[in-house]
Amino acid sequence: MTLDRRGFLTGATTAALASMTGAEALAASPATVTLPMENGIRPLVAFPQKRPLLMLSPRPPLLETPFPIFDEGVMTPNDAFFVRWHLAGIPTTVDAATHRIRIHGKVKRPLSLSVQDLRTQFKPVEIVAVNQCSGNSRGLFSPRVPGGQWDNGAMGNARWTGARLTDVLARAGLEDGVRQIRFQGLERPVLSTTPPFIKALSLDDILDKGDVIIAYEMNGAPLPLLNGYPVRMVVPGWFATYWMKMLSDIEAIDTVDDNFWMKTAYRIPETPGNTVTPMQTGYKTVPINKMTVRSFVTNVHDGGTMHAGAQTIRGIAFDSGSGIKAVQFSADGGTTWRNTTLGADYGHYSFRRWEVAFVAQRGKTYTLACRSIANSGETQTSVPVWNPAGFLRDVIETYKVSVS
Repeated sequence: MTLDRRGFLTGATTAALASMTGAEALAASPATVTLPMENGIRPLVAFPQKRPLLMLSPRPPLLETPFPIFDEGVMTPNDAFFVRWHLAGIPTTVDAATHRIRIHGKVKRPLSLSVQDLRTQFKPVEIVAVNQCSGNSRGLFSPRVPGGQWDNGAMGNARWTGARLTDVLARAGLEDGVRQIRFQGLERPVLSTTPPFIKALSLDDILDKGDVIIAYEMNGAPLPLLNGYPVRMVVPGWFATYWMKMLSDIEAIDTVDDNFWMKTAYRIPETPGNTVTPMQTGYKTVPINKMTVRSFVTNVHDGGTMHAGAQTIRGIAFDSGSGIKAVQFSADGGTTWRNTTLGADYGHYSFRRWEVAFVAQRGKTYTLACRSIANSGETQTSVPVWNPAGFLRDVIETYKVSVS
């Protein structure tokens, strides 16, 4: 798969804007979206292999899925799937025929696997799972925190096909004493002082889960380049920071990885609910890991209007992998709740669609809300978390609507 550098970094729409100032580019953009946050104007930009998405940054590419897309179906289309890279040195040409994944370190049989090897030498596994950026919804934190100011669209749900990581590790044969498996892809820093992007998972977590895969297909098709072509890690139930794109290196180690992206970045408070106060100090942190339970309304937006009469309110819910037991709906801002009807179950890691009947009275204003309850018992609350990295938002979402 090949994309020229200009096309890859700017896309068909932004190429014409590349020489403009930021203000001129926004003015010339065919469309913008205003998100509910400070400095929330985002241009809609069509990068290669992508429909117009909300652009936070062109280099490295940070592209957010417009939220109405989540109302179209349980699977997020490949061309609408959000994009998040950490480093600007991203290959614009990747040849799947020559690409190799090196498996080395504390192993008995070092391997160099091609994509074709993964397809033909290992049992294919298919899993539907939500891929969610750790900083999804960061722009909604109050007080404001630094980092990419995402709304709620830095997530997506897809059917992933690939080889189990445990099968690959079994082929290599782990030596005694292995504690972690670390991963690296093809993205590279531009400056020598920037740490390379490397992530690690404990061997116990990998073995306990048993469903981490090296994916070569996404919704039945090759991965888009911007989503990690030709192969990426899929770590169901865990945040996307571990879903290494353009995977090229797997190393078994007998220590706990202490590179920047594990020891310093992507850390959460080791406190109840992983929340602290803005002025709090002196608390311990741990690497971010499993996702929290969340739910959203998808066919109504905050500040919108609806027609009087019978309505169907729809939405999605998900958690870290126990599955969704129930989603409840409120039309009075959470004072009273009633159960919704859950849609088809595509697996415990997938979005679960829900819907509920609602009769809207002309001239009234409603504050709609939804909350999900996982099979684990984890339930959304009305109290938002706060941490300095802007991670783990899982508060009950509300939507104030008026009826015409």
